[in-house]
Amino acid sequence: MTESTSPLIVLIEDEEHLAQGLLFNLQAEGYRTHHEYDGDAALAYLLAPKEADGEPIAAIILDGMLPGADGFTIVRALREAHHYTPVLMLTARSRPEEVLEGIEAGADDYLAKPFDLNILLVRLKSLLRRTSWQNAATPNIISPPALVGLSNEYAFNHRTIRFDTLELVAPNRTTHLTLMEADLLRYLTEREGQIVSRKQILEEVWRVHEDTDTRAIDNFIVRLRRYIEDDPSDPQHLVTVRGIGYRFLANP
Repeated sequence: MTESTSPLIVLIEDEEHLAQGLLFNLQAEGYRTHHEYDGDAALAYLLAPKEADGEPIAAIILDGMLPGADGFTIVRALREAHHYTPVLMLTARSRPEEVLEGIEAGADDYLAKPFDLNILLVRLKSLLRRTSWQNAATPNIISPPALVGLSNEYAFNHRTIRFDTLELVAPNRTTHLTLMEADLLRYLTEREGQIVSRKQILEEVWRVHEDTDTRAIDNFIVRLRRYIEDDPSDPQHLVTVRGIGYRFLANP
């Protein structure tokens, strides 16, 4: 992998010591890097028009708490602008609500500080592999073998969830999914007809084990309903089981 073809990773982190350590190790892994300290400057950089022949950003490592615009504001603005670059959010371990806020905002994955560097690198490679599934022509990212026992598609109600390309295809519309959205949809569809509790979603899908406010899950479900329901205000496929959680029904 040459420098000109290596993936470009944007690091947005205001802690100087942590940022310099991450930049050193990312470059040692062969990535090109761009670093921003301030949230406002980072958002301006990410939303600025890029040259047509310029190298696209492969992934963003984004701290939740920043001077200027915080990380949650940044990822929301990117998704609202239809920028689907994978985002790995860094959150404070003592604030599990940050994890849910990042997921709700549109982050693709998260790590709680302090984290193991090797875990960060593995998570980053996973996000880059997801990007390679969406663009088979990308020469510098090696796609993984198919996951045994996991289907790449799920079809219902004239809609198809494509887990490999992170898309939900509906009549006259294709919705780009974040990794967290796709993971939750896979979890629900694999348990079609079963009641899934909010605790299960927190622990088994999003790996959040602390007691925390579950309203972020409810807000997340509202967003998924806009993707999969004919009338999101009267859901037929992703229904609430009062006091417990949710049930997915392919054929209500």
